Amino acid sequence: MSAHETEADGIVARYRETETERVLEFESETGGQTAAVAQNREGYAMLKVRPNANGDELERYYGFDMALDHAAELLRVNVHDLPIPEPASDMGM
Repeated sequence: MSAHETEADGIVARYRETETERVLEFESETGGQTAAVAQNREGYAMLKVRPNANGDELERYYGFDMALDHAAELLRVNVHDLPIPEPASDMGM
């Protein structure tokens, strides 16, 4: 399993790959809110937005930008404030 982390504007982003998924999890250092975007390991399925990496799926999206918009809403931040680790930059269909 690999892990990559980056931080900007009080948001920490962690990317990792499990046996079955690619997971990008966000955490607000100020508000404590979390959000996660997950995709199957092969990278061809829709993106799932969750309240955290292990939470229940809230919604599915084809595009990474739409999934990030939803994650930003959960964190109560602007989508442009979300840092994206390099290995996660190609998520989406």
